[in-house]
Amino acid sequence: MKDETMVVLKECNSVTEAEIIKSILDSAGIWSMINNENMSAIYPTGVIPAQIVVREEDAEKAEALLSHR
Repeated sequence: MKDETMVVLKECNSVTEAEIIKSILDSAGIWSMINNENMSAIYPTGVIPAQIVVREEDAEKAEALLSHR
């Protein structure tokens, strides 16, 4: 996985929203992770957003999946 390019798919104002999106992606077989998860839980909403990160080759499929939610 070290040779794969990662892209930020979405920034969320809450860890809860990020976890829901990650769950949707996981159920579709799209690997994702949440950056800034702990920091966004500590600081007020929007200061340090939680970022949903996916593989570059999965970004288009992930965006399409989330556009239907």
